[in-house]
Amino acid sequence: MKTVITSILILLIPMLGLSQQTVVSGKVQDNANKEAIPYVTVSIQDSALKTLAVGVTDDKGDFVLEKLPNGKMTITFSYIGYQNDSRTFEIISGRPKIELGTIDLHTDAVQLNAVEITGQKSSVSLKLDKKVFEVGKDVLSQNGSAHDVLNSVPSVTVSPTGGVSLRGNSSVLVLINGRQSGLTQNNALDQIAADQIERIEVITNPSSRYDASGSAGIINIILKRNKKSGFSGQVRLVAGSPNDSRLNPSINFKSDKINIFSNFGIRSSDYVGLYATNQTTTDNGKSNYLNRVQNEDRHDDGKLMYFGADYYIDEHRTITAAFLKNATEDDDKTHLLYNYSQAENVKDSVLAREGKSLEKRDYNQLEFNYTQTFKRPAKKWTIDVQYDWWNSDKNWNLSTQRLYPETLAYPGIRTNSVGNSKDLLVQSDFVQPIDTISTFEVGVKTEIRKVSSQFLAEQQEDDIWKIYQNIDNDLKYTETIASGYAQYSSKIKRFSYMFGLRTEFTKISITDSKNTYSDDKNYNRLFPSVNLSYKFDASTLQLNYSKRINRPPLYALYPFNEVTDLNAQYVGNPDLNPSYTDVFELAFLKTWKKLTLNPSVYYQWESGYIQDFTYRENNIFYTTPINIQHEIRSGIELSTLYNPAKWLQVNMEMNFYHFKQKGSYQDEDLNYEGKTFTGRLNTQIKLPAKFSFQGRYNFRGAQQNAQTKNDPLQSLDFGLSKVLLKDKATIVFDVTNAFDLRQNKSTTIGDNYYLNVNSIPNAARYRLSFVYRFNLTDPKGIRQANNANRN
Repeated sequence: MKTVITSILILLIPMLGLSQQTVVSGKVQDNANKEAIPYVTVSIQDSALKTLAVGVTDDKGDFVLEKLPNGKMTITFSYIGYQNDSRTFEIISGRPKIELGTIDLHTDAVQLNAVEITGQKSSVSLKLDKKVFEVGKDVLSQNGSAHDVLNSVPSVTVSPTGGVSLRGNSSVLVLINGRQSGLTQNNALDQIAADQIERIEVITNPSSRYDASGSAGIINIILKRNKKSGFSGQVRLVAGSPNDSRLNPSINFKSDKINIFSNFGIRSSDYVGLYATNQTTTDNGKSNYLNRVQNEDRHDDGKLMYFGADYYIDEHRTITAAFLKNATEDDDKTHLLYNYSQAENVKDSVLAREGKSLEKRDYNQLEFNYTQTFKRPAKKWTIDVQYDWWNSDKNWNLSTQRLYPETLAYPGIRTNSVGNSKDLLVQSDFVQPIDTISTFEVGVKTEIRKVSSQFLAEQQEDDIWKIYQNIDNDLKYTETIASGYAQYSSKIKRFSYMFGLRTEFTKISITDSKNTYSDDKNYNRLFPSVNLSYKFDASTLQLNYSKRINRPPLYALYPFNEVTDLNAQYVGNPDLNPSYTDVFELAFLKTWKKLTLNPSVYYQWESGYIQDFTYRENNIFYTTPINIQHEIRSGIELSTLYNPAKWLQVNMEMNFYHFKQKGSYQDEDLNYEGKTFTGRLNTQIKLPAKFSFQGRYNFRGAQQNAQTKNDPLQSLDFGLSKVLLKDKATIVFDVTNAFDLRQNKSTTIGDNYYLNVNSIPNAARYRLSFVYRFNLTDPKGIRQANNANRN
């Protein structure tokens, strides 16, 4: 392939009237840990010390300098915190390409003493296939969890219950260090300390190297890795009201041959929730009214352990092994009060239900990685093996009594839900540079998942517990996804392009012990991607396309219904099918000295769109996920970053989109057309004496489909930090959901009912945290960190 391309170029040069140009390329890395170093200044001088070319290394440490004349040259590499490196070479006729290989830079101990950490603020950069949000030292990025960091990332929002959305679309795939993880499930992102996150990659149009899951795109959370030789780490303590007590130590060790990393977490948190429902139903022309109030007191205890090691076999081969364990115990108490009436404001009867839930979850993950690099820069081969297993056991105990008109105790109800899963993932990727500007990538992946879920509901009759409403079943779910991809990228002067094609074969089986649900599904799809980019002097224009799939999550497939609420239940749908999306996006990034502007327009066509459907049966409201024909969504997004002064940073983003839904279910027309708006304003102020203040306002406009309308939603967060103990420690006070502004109000209307719901899952939270760091001074702290080994 390389020979063919070279021959074509040789034939085209005379036709284009161009003279032969010499290209010099190579890669720069740290001498000790062999990590690539971005943003190294590379300059070339001739024998008369005249500068002929200047450039910088890219994110992978690679550099390419072109249009060099014949003669003896000196190339110099310079970067703060490292000793300058110079070497000579000669360009002669007939040699159009010179590859210098890998250049090792040595740290400069004297210069390190004068290094000042200047990367205090978060920044956004636009790559060929993703947008990268570098997590700086924002006040609200030092306290809390991954949820708090994500709420600072452009285009991303986190709901009060922990659901992550991208551009208002909840069909998003969340990855940790480029891989799926148990930390992205069951609200476990709340277990990741905010200051353990290095950067967030927002990939609205993923290239073919990524899984095709998630119609809205991918959010990749990159955790910090140890880069300092010897022992280093930090300890973080948090106290909050309502109770939010956390201890997060992180201890690491690095030498020339091994890098040991570890993160631990102990958490005890309380959440206070309030839900109110006003309901009107009509039967045979007669109206009935219900006012329902639900108070929640949720308590979670969590323990997180993650440790592993990188072993450097030699200059080009590295082995990584790690183990993650995330264990939680939830103790939740719920009080529900039902006021029934047959005429407004005229009480008919009053019921009260007390619920107590105990749940234990245990998630484990083993991961292994082998990475081999080569003398040729950017050439890389990786093998990944990941094995996950988790168990959960949840018990509900419910007691119900009538308080009016006379007191009456109802039989007790209890439920038990037991689940477990075993997942195996095997993946291999190979990156082959064709020349200094072109790269070919190929990879294969297999993922096998086996899940078992048992659900039992019982009602007490005297001293005997009997099955309640015939709820006693055991569901088995197996899923196999085999995929492969090929991708080619190159550039022509300022124009860069990337073309890829991915195929994914999926096999799913759902069975249960009662043979009520038995379904086997096989589907194979091609997922092309196109990423185009044109670079101006201080701006970038991109045009991207990708095809995506949204596979139903497990909870949406389980046909078991919780019986906690007398009035409403959520039931999964085993017949749910995946949806497919074609995504187009045009984005622009312009940077001035004090202002960064990033507008984009996008268009999404999603066939088989998944949405919730509510219906009434036997005086109970059931909500279940369904497929409708399609949804078409088009929008415009604008992100800005403004630094009018060294002490002030203002970030604002807006997203306006229009959607059109088409479909029907149970003879109900679900066609609907609407629009909505989301916005965020974030301000950070540097104060004297190493104080910093940050405030963030989030707004989501009204949302609606054929059944339900959600009122506008807003929230306010702010924090104050102080750096002390010679910059080794930070103390932070922050408030999330200040003044309890985040209230989700919705109205659902059907043929014979009207539901008005106000949900406040989490009350305002006040937190104080203290972080102490030891031996973390590192020259790389002033630049964008390297990609993780398995990125």
